[in-house]
Amino acid sequence: MYTLTPADQTWFEAELAARRDQVYALLLDPRYGAAFAPAHSREAIYHYLKGRGKALRPLMLLLSCGAAGGEEARALPAAAAVELFHTWTLVHDDVIDRDDLRRGRPTVHAAFARRAAAEWDYPAAEAAHYGVTTAILAGDQQQGWAYALLAELPLRGVAPTVALELVRDLALRIEPGLLAGEMLDVQYSHRPISELDEAAVLDMLTRKTALLYSYAARAGALIGLDAAGQRDTAAGTALVAALEQFAGLCGTAFQLQDDLLGITGDAARLGKPIGSDLREGKKTLIIYHALTHGAPEPLARVMAVLGQPAAPPAAIQDAVRALDEIGSLAYVRAMQERYVAAAYTQLATLPDTPNRKLLYLWARFLVARDA
Repeated sequence: MYTLTPADQTWFEAELAARRDQVYALLLDPRYGAAFAPAHSREAIYHYLKGRGKALRPLMLLLSCGAAGGEEARALPAAAAVELFHTWTLVHDDVIDRDDLRRGRPTVHAAFARRAAAEWDYPAAEAAHYGVTTAILAGDQQQGWAYALLAELPLRGVAPTVALELVRDLALRIEPGLLAGEMLDVQYSHRPISELDEAAVLDMLTRKTALLYSYAARAGALIGLDAAGQRDTAAGTALVAALEQFAGLCGTAFQLQDDLLGITGDAARLGKPIGSDLREGKKTLIIYHALTHGAPEPLARVMAVLGQPAAPPAAIQDAVRALDEIGSLAYVRAMQERYVAAAYTQLATLPDTPNRKLLYLWARFLVARDA
Protein backbone atom coordinates (compact mmCIF):
# COMPACT_ATOMS: atom_id res chain seq x y z
CA MET A 1 0.00 0.00 0.00
CA TYR A 2 1.37 3.41 -0.99
CA THR A 3 2.02 5.71 1.96
CA LEU A 4 1.35 9.42 1.56
CA THR A 5 4.52 11.13 2.88
CA PRO A 6 4.51 14.82 3.90
CA ALA A 7 6.54 15.70 0.80
CA ASP A 8 4.15 13.74 -1.41
CA GLN A 9 1.17 15.43 0.16
CA THR A 10 2.65 18.90 -0.34
CA TRP A 11 3.38 18.13 -4.00
CA PHE A 12 -0.02 16.56 -4.59
CA GLU A 13 -1.91 19.43 -2.98
CA ALA A 14 0.01 21.96 -5.08
CA GLU A 15 -0.79 20.02 -8.27
CA LEU A 16 -4.43 19.69 -7.26
CA ALA A 17 -4.69 23.40 -6.42
CA ALA A 18 -3.20 24.45 -9.77
CA ARG A 19 -5.68 22.33 -11.73
CA ARG A 20 -8.59 23.36 -9.52
CA ASP A 21 -7.76 26.99 -10.24
CA GLN A 22 -7.83 26.29 -13.99
CA VAL A 23 -11.17 24.49 -13.78
CA TYR A 24 -12.84 27.20 -11.70
CA ALA A 25 -11.36 30.00 -13.80
CA LEU A 26 -13.26 28.48 -16.73
CA LEU A 27 -16.47 27.85 -14.76
CA LEU A 28 -16.47 31.40 -13.35
CA ASP A 29 -15.77 33.05 -16.71
CA PRO A 30 -18.40 35.84 -16.92
CA ARG A 31 -19.37 34.88 -20.48
CA TYR A 32 -21.25 31.86 -19.11
CA GLY A 33 -23.08 33.69 -16.35
CA ALA A 34 -24.59 36.11 -18.84
CA ALA A 35 -26.77 33.28 -20.17
CA PHE A 36 -28.56 32.68 -16.86
CA ALA A 37 -31.59 34.68 -15.68
CA PRO A 38 -33.34 35.88 -13.59
CA ALA A 39 -30.96 36.89 -10.81
CA HIS A 40 -32.06 34.25 -8.31
CA SER A 41 -31.51 31.52 -10.89
CA ARG A 42 -28.05 32.80 -11.75
CA GLU A 43 -27.08 33.13 -8.10
CA ALA A 44 -28.38 29.64 -7.31
CA ILE A 45 -26.36 28.17 -10.20
CA TYR A 46 -23.18 29.72 -8.79
CA HIS A 47 -24.00 29.12 -5.11
CA TYR A 48 -21.70 26.07 -4.80
CA LEU A 49 -19.37 26.98 -7.66
CA LYS A 50 -18.24 30.19 -5.98
CA GLY A 51 -17.43 28.17 -2.86
CA ARG A 52 -15.32 25.80 -5.03
CA GLY A 53 -15.32 22.07 -4.52
CA LYS A 54 -12.34 19.74 -4.13
CA ALA A 55 -12.21 19.15 -7.92
CA LEU A 56 -11.16 15.52 -7.45
CA ARG A 57 -13.06 14.35 -10.53
CA PRO A 58 -11.57 17.02 -12.80
CA LEU A 59 -8.14 16.12 -11.44
CA MET A 60 -8.77 12.48 -12.37
CA LEU A 61 -9.70 13.55 -15.88
CA LEU A 62 -6.71 15.83 -16.39
CA LEU A 63 -4.21 13.35 -14.95
CA SER A 64 -5.62 10.61 -17.17
CA CYS A 65 -5.23 12.85 -20.19
CA GLY A 66 -1.58 13.46 -19.33
CA ALA A 67 -0.98 9.79 -18.54
CA ALA A 68 -2.28 8.96 -22.04
CA GLY A 69 0.25 11.31 -23.62
CA GLY A 70 -2.02 14.28 -24.21
CA GLU A 71 -1.90 17.94 -23.25
CA GLU A 72 -4.05 18.57 -20.20
CA ALA A 73 -5.07 22.02 -21.48
CA ARG A 74 -7.03 20.36 -24.29
CA ALA A 75 -9.13 18.47 -21.77
CA LEU A 76 -9.97 21.49 -19.59
CA PRO A 77 -13.58 21.97 -20.85
CA ALA A 78 -14.26 18.28 -20.12
CA ALA A 79 -12.76 18.65 -16.63
CA ALA A 80 -14.99 21.66 -15.99
CA ALA A 81 -17.99 19.73 -17.37
CA VAL A 82 -17.39 16.86 -14.95
CA GLU A 83 -17.16 19.26 -12.00
CA LEU A 84 -20.35 21.00 -13.10
CA PHE A 85 -22.15 17.70 -13.66
CA HIS A 86 -21.15 16.61 -10.15
CA THR A 87 -22.36 19.95 -8.79
CA TRP A 88 -25.89 19.63 -10.15
CA THR A 89 -26.17 16.19 -8.59
CA LEU A 90 -25.21 17.73 -5.24
CA VAL A 91 -27.84 20.44 -5.58
CA HIS A 92 -30.56 17.87 -6.24
CA ASP A 93 -29.18 15.40 -3.68
CA ASP A 94 -29.46 18.05 -0.97
CA VAL A 95 -33.14 18.46 -1.82
CA ILE A 96 -33.69 14.69 -1.73
CA ASP A 97 -31.88 14.32 1.60
CA ARG A 98 -33.44 17.50 3.02
CA ASP A 99 -30.00 18.73 4.08
CA ASP A 100 -29.70 22.37 5.11
CA LEU A 101 -25.89 22.57 5.13
CA ARG A 102 -23.11 21.75 2.68
CA ARG A 103 -19.48 22.75 3.19
CA GLY A 104 -20.55 24.82 6.17
CA ARG A 105 -22.95 26.95 4.13
CA PRO A 106 -26.70 26.76 3.53
CA THR A 107 -27.65 24.40 0.73
CA VAL A 108 -29.20 25.95 -2.36
CA HIS A 109 -32.78 25.15 -1.40
CA ALA A 110 -32.23 26.33 2.18
CA ALA A 111 -30.54 29.56 1.10
CA PHE A 112 -33.28 30.54 -1.34
CA ALA A 113 -36.06 29.60 1.05
CA ARG A 114 -34.55 32.12 3.44
CA ARG A 115 -34.28 34.69 0.69
CA ALA A 116 -37.92 34.25 -0.32
CA ALA A 117 -38.94 34.82 3.29
CA ALA A 118 -36.61 37.77 3.83
CA GLU A 119 -37.03 39.55 0.48
CA TRP A 120 -40.68 38.84 -0.30
CA ASP A 121 -42.24 37.88 3.05
CA TYR A 122 -43.20 34.39 1.86
CA PRO A 123 -44.87 32.26 4.55
CA ALA A 124 -42.71 29.39 5.76
CA ALA A 125 -44.28 26.66 3.62
CA GLU A 126 -44.24 28.80 0.47
CA ALA A 127 -40.65 29.88 1.14
CA ALA A 128 -39.57 26.24 1.52
CA HIS A 129 -41.29 25.33 -1.76
CA TYR A 130 -39.63 28.27 -3.50
CA GLY A 131 -36.24 27.11 -2.26
CA VAL A 132 -36.79 23.58 -3.57
CA THR A 133 -38.06 24.91 -6.90
CA THR A 134 -35.04 27.17 -7.27
CA ALA A 135 -32.65 24.31 -6.50
CA ILE A 136 -34.31 21.97 -9.02
CA LEU A 137 -34.16 24.58 -11.77
CA ALA A 138 -30.58 25.56 -10.94
CA GLY A 139 -29.49 21.94 -11.09
CA ASP A 140 -31.26 21.49 -14.43
CA GLN A 141 -29.41 24.48 -15.87
CA GLN A 142 -26.06 23.25 -14.53
CA GLN A 143 -26.71 19.90 -16.20
CA GLY A 144 -27.32 21.54 -19.58
CA TRP A 145 -24.24 23.73 -19.16
CA ALA A 146 -22.10 20.63 -18.50
CA TYR A 147 -23.07 19.17 -21.88
CA ALA A 148 -22.36 22.52 -23.55
CA LEU A 149 -18.84 22.48 -22.10
CA LEU A 150 -18.18 19.08 -23.66
CA ALA A 151 -19.24 20.59 -26.99
CA GLU A 152 -16.39 23.12 -26.63
CA LEU A 153 -13.71 20.42 -26.81
CA PRO A 154 -13.19 20.75 -30.58
CA LEU A 155 -12.25 24.40 -30.00
CA ARG A 156 -9.26 23.02 -28.05
CA GLY A 157 -8.21 20.69 -30.87
CA VAL A 158 -10.09 17.57 -29.74
CA ALA A 159 -11.66 15.58 -32.57
CA PRO A 160 -15.42 16.24 -32.83
CA THR A 161 -16.04 12.47 -32.86
CA VAL A 162 -14.39 12.21 -29.42
CA ALA A 163 -16.48 15.08 -28.06
CA LEU A 164 -19.68 13.50 -29.38
CA GLU A 165 -18.73 10.15 -27.90
CA LEU A 166 -18.22 11.76 -24.50
CA VAL A 167 -21.57 13.56 -24.69
CA ARG A 168 -23.38 10.36 -25.63
CA ASP A 169 -21.62 8.30 -22.94
CA LEU A 170 -22.45 10.83 -20.23
CA ALA A 171 -26.08 11.11 -21.35
CA LEU A 172 -26.92 7.46 -21.99
CA ARG A 173 -24.68 5.50 -19.62
CA ILE A 174 -23.37 7.61 -16.77
CA GLU A 175 -26.39 9.79 -15.99
CA PRO A 176 -28.95 6.94 -16.00
CA GLY A 177 -26.62 4.80 -13.90
CA LEU A 178 -25.96 7.57 -11.39
CA LEU A 179 -29.64 8.41 -11.03
CA ALA A 180 -30.48 4.73 -10.64
CA GLY A 181 -28.00 4.62 -7.75
CA GLU A 182 -29.63 7.64 -6.15
CA MET A 183 -33.07 6.08 -6.55
CA LEU A 184 -31.88 2.81 -5.02
CA ASP A 185 -30.37 4.75 -2.11
CA VAL A 186 -33.78 6.31 -1.44
CA GLN A 187 -35.59 2.99 -1.79
CA TYR A 188 -33.16 1.03 0.38
CA SER A 189 -33.80 3.38 3.29
CA HIS A 190 -37.33 1.99 3.52
CA ARG A 191 -36.73 -1.65 2.62
CA PRO A 192 -36.21 -4.34 5.27
CA ILE A 193 -32.67 -5.61 5.58
CA SER A 194 -33.85 -9.11 4.63
CA GLU A 195 -34.45 -7.85 1.07
CA LEU A 196 -30.88 -6.59 0.67
CA ASP A 197 -27.42 -8.10 0.54
CA GLU A 198 -23.90 -6.68 0.54
CA ALA A 199 -23.59 -6.94 -3.24
CA ALA A 200 -26.74 -4.84 -3.71
CA VAL A 201 -25.47 -2.15 -1.34
CA LEU A 202 -22.09 -2.02 -3.08
CA ASP A 203 -23.78 -1.85 -6.48
CA MET A 204 -25.81 1.13 -5.29
CA LEU A 205 -22.65 2.88 -4.01
CA THR A 206 -20.85 2.18 -7.28
CA ARG A 207 -23.66 3.67 -9.32
CA LYS A 208 -23.94 6.75 -7.10
CA THR A 209 -20.26 7.64 -7.01
CA ALA A 210 -17.86 5.40 -8.92
CA LEU A 211 -19.53 5.80 -12.32
CA LEU A 212 -18.67 9.49 -12.65
CA TYR A 213 -15.09 8.87 -11.51
CA SER A 214 -14.67 6.13 -14.13
CA TYR A 215 -16.17 8.46 -16.76
CA ALA A 216 -13.66 11.17 -15.83
CA ALA A 217 -10.79 8.73 -16.34
CA ARG A 218 -12.21 7.49 -19.65
CA ALA A 219 -12.82 11.00 -20.93
CA GLY A 220 -9.31 12.17 -20.04
CA ALA A 221 -7.69 9.09 -21.54
CA LEU A 222 -9.66 9.35 -24.81
CA ILE A 223 -8.77 13.02 -25.19
CA GLY A 224 -5.10 12.28 -24.49
CA LEU A 225 -4.95 9.30 -26.83
CA ASP A 226 -6.70 11.24 -29.59
CA ALA A 227 -4.06 13.96 -29.42
CA ALA A 228 -1.25 11.37 -29.36
CA GLY A 229 -2.74 9.38 -32.27
CA GLN A 230 -3.02 6.25 -30.09
CA ARG A 231 -6.76 5.99 -29.61
CA ASP A 232 -7.42 2.96 -31.80
CA THR A 233 -4.34 0.93 -30.85
CA ALA A 234 -4.34 -2.12 -28.57
CA ALA A 235 -2.16 -0.23 -26.13
CA GLY A 236 -4.59 2.68 -26.11
CA THR A 237 -7.58 0.42 -25.48
CA ALA A 238 -5.74 -1.26 -22.59
CA LEU A 239 -4.78 2.10 -21.10
CA VAL A 240 -8.38 3.37 -21.17
CA ALA A 241 -9.61 0.17 -19.51
CA ALA A 242 -6.94 0.34 -16.80
CA LEU A 243 -7.69 3.97 -15.96
CA GLU A 244 -11.45 3.34 -15.92
CA GLN A 245 -11.02 0.40 -13.57
CA PHE A 246 -8.64 2.38 -11.36
CA ALA A 247 -11.00 5.34 -11.07
CA GLY A 248 -14.08 3.19 -10.52
CA LEU A 249 -12.49 1.22 -7.69
CA CYS A 250 -11.26 4.45 -6.13
CA GLY A 251 -14.72 5.97 -6.52
CA THR A 252 -16.25 3.21 -4.43
CA ALA A 253 -13.49 3.68 -1.84
CA PHE A 254 -14.29 7.42 -1.86
CA GLN A 255 -17.96 6.70 -1.09
CA LEU A 256 -17.00 4.35 1.73
CA GLN A 257 -14.84 7.13 3.17
CA ASP A 258 -17.76 9.54 2.84
CA ASP A 259 -19.94 7.12 4.77
CA LEU A 260 -17.31 6.76 7.48
CA LEU A 261 -16.84 10.53 7.78
CA GLY A 262 -20.61 11.01 7.94
CA ILE A 263 -20.58 8.99 11.16
CA THR A 264 -17.12 9.51 12.67
CA GLY A 265 -15.96 12.80 11.16
CA ASP A 266 -15.76 16.29 12.59
CA ALA A 267 -18.85 18.40 11.87
CA ALA A 268 -16.82 21.61 11.62
CA ARG A 269 -14.47 20.04 9.06
CA LEU A 270 -17.28 18.43 7.07
CA GLY A 271 -19.48 21.51 7.12
CA LYS A 272 -22.61 19.50 7.96
CA PRO A 273 -24.01 17.64 10.98
CA ILE A 274 -22.70 14.18 11.87
CA GLY A 275 -25.12 11.27 11.83
CA SER A 276 -27.45 12.32 9.02
CA ASP A 277 -27.19 8.86 7.40
CA LEU A 278 -28.35 7.30 10.66
CA ARG A 279 -31.20 9.75 11.07
CA GLU A 280 -32.31 9.18 7.46
CA GLY A 281 -32.14 5.41 7.85
CA LYS A 282 -29.76 5.03 4.90
CA LYS A 283 -28.52 1.51 4.21
CA THR A 284 -24.83 2.34 3.87
CA LEU A 285 -22.44 -0.58 4.05
CA ILE A 286 -21.70 0.39 7.67
CA ILE A 287 -25.36 0.11 8.59
CA TYR A 288 -25.88 -3.05 6.56
CA HIS A 289 -22.96 -4.74 8.32
CA ALA A 290 -24.27 -3.71 11.74
CA LEU A 291 -27.78 -4.93 11.00
CA THR A 292 -26.50 -8.31 9.85
CA HIS A 293 -23.68 -8.82 12.38
CA GLY A 294 -24.62 -6.89 15.51
CA ALA A 295 -25.29 -8.53 18.86
CA PRO A 296 -28.66 -7.57 20.38
CA GLU A 297 -27.43 -4.96 22.87
CA PRO A 298 -25.29 -2.74 20.59
CA LEU A 299 -27.69 -3.27 17.72
CA ALA A 300 -30.55 -1.96 19.84
CA ARG A 301 -28.60 1.28 20.35
CA VAL A 302 -28.20 1.65 16.59
CA MET A 303 -31.87 0.89 15.96
CA ALA A 304 -32.86 3.55 18.51
CA VAL A 305 -31.71 6.28 16.09
CA LEU A 306 -31.89 4.62 12.66
CA GLY A 307 -34.50 6.42 10.58
CA GLN A 308 -35.30 8.84 13.42
CA PRO A 309 -34.89 12.42 12.10
CA ALA A 310 -35.21 13.91 15.59
CA ALA A 311 -32.64 11.63 17.26
CA PRO A 312 -30.63 13.75 19.75
CA PRO A 313 -26.83 14.12 19.37
CA ALA A 314 -26.13 12.05 22.51
CA ALA A 315 -28.10 9.10 21.09
CA ILE A 316 -26.25 9.44 17.77
CA GLN A 317 -22.90 9.36 19.58
CA ASP A 318 -23.97 6.25 21.46
CA ALA A 319 -25.02 4.60 18.19
CA VAL A 320 -21.61 5.39 16.70
CA ARG A 321 -19.94 3.72 19.67
CA ALA A 322 -22.20 0.72 19.11
CA LEU A 323 -21.19 0.56 15.44
CA ASP A 324 -17.56 0.51 16.56
CA GLU A 325 -18.26 -2.26 19.08
CA ILE A 326 -19.99 -4.36 16.42
CA GLY A 327 -16.94 -3.96 14.18
CA SER A 328 -18.80 -2.28 11.33
CA LEU A 329 -16.44 0.69 11.11
CA ALA A 330 -13.38 -1.54 11.00
CA TYR A 331 -15.05 -3.78 8.42
CA VAL A 332 -15.70 -0.87 6.05
CA ARG A 333 -12.20 0.59 6.55
CA ALA A 334 -10.68 -2.77 5.63
CA MET A 335 -12.89 -3.04 2.55
CA GLN A 336 -11.93 0.46 1.53
CA GLU A 337 -8.24 -0.47 1.68
CA ARG A 338 -8.90 -3.54 -0.47
CA TYR A 339 -10.54 -1.38 -3.11
CA VAL A 340 -7.59 1.00 -3.19
CA ALA A 341 -5.09 -1.89 -3.33
CA ALA A 342 -7.01 -3.37 -6.28
CA ALA A 343 -7.03 0.05 -7.93
CA TYR A 344 -3.25 0.35 -7.64
CA THR A 345 -2.77 -2.83 -9.66
CA GLN A 346 -4.46 -1.13 -12.61
CA LEU A 347 -1.71 1.49 -12.79
CA ALA A 348 1.12 -1.03 -13.16
CA THR A 349 0.98 -0.99 -16.98
CA LEU A 350 1.06 2.81 -17.29
CA PRO A 351 4.30 4.58 -18.26
CA ASP A 352 6.28 5.70 -15.22
CA THR A 353 5.54 9.42 -15.35
CA PRO A 354 4.75 12.15 -12.82
CA ASN A 355 1.08 11.76 -13.75
CA ARG A 356 1.11 8.10 -12.76
CA LYS A 357 2.56 8.96 -9.36
CA LEU A 358 -0.05 11.70 -8.94
CA LEU A 359 -2.73 9.10 -9.66
CA TYR A 360 -1.33 6.93 -6.86
CA LEU A 361 -1.40 9.94 -4.55
CA TRP A 362 -4.91 10.85 -5.72
CA ALA A 363 -6.13 7.43 -4.60
CA ARG A 364 -4.44 7.69 -1.23
CA PHE A 365 -5.79 11.22 -0.75
CA LEU A 366 -9.36 9.97 -1.30
CA VAL A 367 -9.22 7.68 1.71
CA ALA A 368 -6.92 9.79 3.91
CA ARG A 369 -9.06 12.93 3.74
CA ASP A 370 -11.05 14.12 6.75
CA ALA A 371 -13.60 16.25 4.88
